[in-house]
Amino acid sequence: MKAKLKAYLETVYSESRAHDETQTERAACWRNLHPGSAALIALLVRTKQARKVLEVGTSNGYSTLWLADAVRDTGGSLRTLEIDKARKKAARQNLRETKLEDFVRMEVCDAGEFLRDYPKYFDVVLLDADRSQYTAYWPHLQRILTKPGSLLVVDNVLSHADEVQAFIALVEADKNFSSMVLDIGAGLLLASSV
Repeated sequence: MKAKLKAYLETVYSESRAHDETQTERAACWRNLHPGSAALIALLVRTKQARKVLEVGTSNGYSTLWLADAVRDTGGSLRTLEIDKARKKAARQNLRETKLEDFVRMEVCDAGEFLRDYPKYFDVVLLDADRSQYTAYWPHLQRILTKPGSLLVVDNVLSHADEVQAFIALVEADKNFSSMVLDIGAGLLLASSV
């Protein structure tokens, strides 16, 4: 990663944290991925040479920047889904500032509808959105991650374990996936199709 992008990411993260600390409502917070988690996911994208990456939950684009930088290196592209237009606008500005917007297709949409209707596959999917919807997403995630070695990454599985318990049970019960939980950041679930 180039020093200029690394510095920009550090600024976005620190400003987002400062912003979040002043908010009284959770919905007003950016809730960015932990830097260690973001770095690991970007490394996995590069290691897999993933060309088709999906991010569910853009927020202000902090994790989007990490993923866009990774797909630029692999010759791939990133599709990112956000339900809030204002968040998309903030993310788009961050992508412009870092000259990474050409590697990203941003959509404001309902993730469940997108996953239900998407006809193809992804190499890597990052799920960092409304945790109450994850179990409903699972049948669609299974379908778009059918290519052997496709990888699902889910954030906040330790910090919000009670909210994702049923989802993790679904993933672990699926014989077509191998999974593990990593104690990094807020906790990451990694699930790879076999």
